[in-house]
Amino acid sequence: MAFAGVLSDADVKAAIDGCTAADSFDYKKFFKACGLAGKSNDDVKKAFAIIDQDNSGFIEEEELGLFLQNFSKGARALTANETKVFLAAGDSDGDGKIGVDEFAALVKA
Repeated sequence: MAFAGVLSDADVKAAIDGCTAADSFDYKKFFKACGLAGKSNDDVKKAFAIIDQDNSGFIEEEELGLFLQNFSKGARALTANETKVFLAAGDSDGDGKIGVDEFAALVKA
């Protein structure tokens, strides 16, 4: 598992199970359920690096759509609406992507 050593498998499963239906993803509930909200800044940065699939230093809209699949291979893709809401919540500088500091603020919100 990509998050081994950072998040427990049981917590990740519970978080994924909580948003299996389309348009049921809530980033605040997800970060709390998987345990990421309570982790150190270093652990949050490790999570960011896993989610930043292209290693660009940013999480772009396409990567956000596949967000849940970073946590569990069989997880669904986010809907277009969920992705847009997630991006809008995290993109505090309006550049259309989420940087590591924006991600950390989003996780801790």
